[in-house]
Formats: sequence, structure tokens, C-alpha cells
Amino acid sequence: MNPLRSMILAAAGNDTVRRLVATAPGTRAVVDRFVAGETVADAVTAVGRLVDDGLYATLDHLGEHTVDEAQAEHTVQTYLGLLDRLYEEGLSARVEVSVKLSAIGLKLDEKLALDNAFRICAAAGQSGTTVTLDMEEHETADATLRLLGELRHTWPWVGAVLQSYLRRTEDDVAALAGPDSRVRLCKGAYAAPAAVAYRRGHDVDLSYLRCANRLLAGEGYPMFATHDPRLIRILGERVRWYGRKQGSYEYQMLYGVRPAEQRRLASEGETVRVYVPFGEQWFGYLMRRLAERPANLGFFLRALASRS
Repeated sequence: MNPLRSMILAAAGNDTVRRLVATAPGTRAVVDRFVAGETVADAVTAVGRLVDDGLYATLDHLGEHTVDEAQAEHTVQTYLGLLDRLYEEGLSARVEVSVKLSAIGLKLDEKLALDNAFRICAAAGQSGTTVTLDMEEHETADATLRLLGELRHTWPWVGAVLQSYLRRTEDDVAALAGPDSRVRLCKGAYAAPAAVAYRRGHDVDLSYLRCANRLLAGEGYPMFATHDPRLIRILGERVRWYGRKQGSYEYQMLYGVRPAEQRRLASEGETVRVYVPFGEQWFGYLMRRLAERPANLGFFLRALASRS
């Protein structure tokens, strides 16, 4: 793994670094680039602008690794309120939500997380939209896929996320590439040992393309989460080779990352969904974004150095 990436990921769990970053004068500029505010109202305003630009969105209420049942309930209530607002604003057809199971109780009790996920999925179904379960650290993959299976008994549209940096992912793709299965494929932004994860970027990319081929050859709905220009070009070629029509797959990109490319793809008729995080617990998310693309570190450091 890139030493700089390892250092950034280590910083994500360091309380001292978190306090220093949170109080630095230029932090707000960085956060505002990647996070759509702290409230439901902020989030709805941000996705409304994206929809006006012809884009789709998925909203993530930031927070994970919850070990307090009251906090898990607070997260569920935030999602329920968010889904109501999306429906009221007429955005449900183009905006869904992404949920981290660790934010709604997975570390406390698997059944609690499942019950909470059921509540969110029920509200999403009533609002006319969908839910995607985010994938987290590799240790939670089995539990996440177990709960996904349970939820799909009632709501087949619940989306899965698979990470190409994990060696297991090709097998997981094969198991999830069935009819109408929504699968987001990303590279992954968590640290993992070499026994379970590819450590070289080139190997992660090759795994990504092998998994993409399996998804395109399957009967599901692939969601390709990447900002890599080379991968996007190759995916375009593979889409044509498999005879996939626009609308039978989509591209996904992060809020604040390559917005011009998002609009370019949308202008060509592609479905482009923007992953939009919001909430007060932005630090871990920000560190992972920097780890995914260490080139962002220059922007980050310049902003922190600013006094305006």
C-alpha cells in the first residue's frame, strides 16, 4: 500500500489529529468541497442542485462504528426524516440513500442493525426510492452481505457495495450478479492485510475490471463507482462489447470530485449518480477521500494553511 495512503488512513482514527484538523482555520473549505452540510435541509438543497443539472444522487448520513443504541436510533430517525423530505420535494425518483450498518447498530447487535435497516427500507419504499448498504471494513463483509440477503427478501432493490481491493470480491460479484440486483463496484478505501486485500494499485484496477466484466455479463444493474479516467474509458468499451444500453447501468462519483466529468457523462445520456455525504461526523469520511486520492492532500494542506 502507498505509504502516504497508509498514513492518512491511520490519521482517520487518531483523536489528536481529528481535533487539530477540526480547529484549523482552513478546514471548512475542505469540508464544504466534499460534504453537503450538516443538516437534512443542507443535504436536500445540495441534491436538488444536482438533479437540476441532470444528475442522480445517493445521500449518506455520516457516522459509523456506533456503540450507543441511542445514537443508532438518532441515525435512523435522521434517515426517516430525510426520506420524508425527499418525497415532499419531489426528489425521490432521482435520489436514494446509502446506509452504513455500523451506524445503525451492527457493532452492538446484528439483529438491531437488521431491524433498523428494515425501518429505513420500509420508509424508502413508501417514498418511492431505494437504499444501498455501504460496505465498510473487510471484517464486516460477511455480516453486511447476510443482512443484505435478509432485506432483499422483502425489498429486492436494496443495493450492495463490493470493493475490488478485496480478494474475495470476484466470488461475491458472481453471487450477486443475478436479475435486477443492484451492485455498486468501487475500489475500496479501508486498510486491510495482504492476506485479504490487493496491496498494489495495478492489482486493484485489474480486479475492478474483472468484477466489472462479471457484472456486465450478468442480469443485474451495475453501478460503477470510480473517478479514474482510464477505468471510465475502458468501462465504456466494455459496456458496448456486452451490448448494454444506457440506463441498464450507471456511473457513480463522489460529491465534489470531478464535477465536470459528472456533467459530461450525463450530457452524453449516461446515468450518473453522485454520492453525497452530510452530517457532523465528517472527519473519517474526509480522511478516506484523501487516502483514495492522495493528490487531494495538496488542496487539503493549502486550505489548512489559509487564515481566511
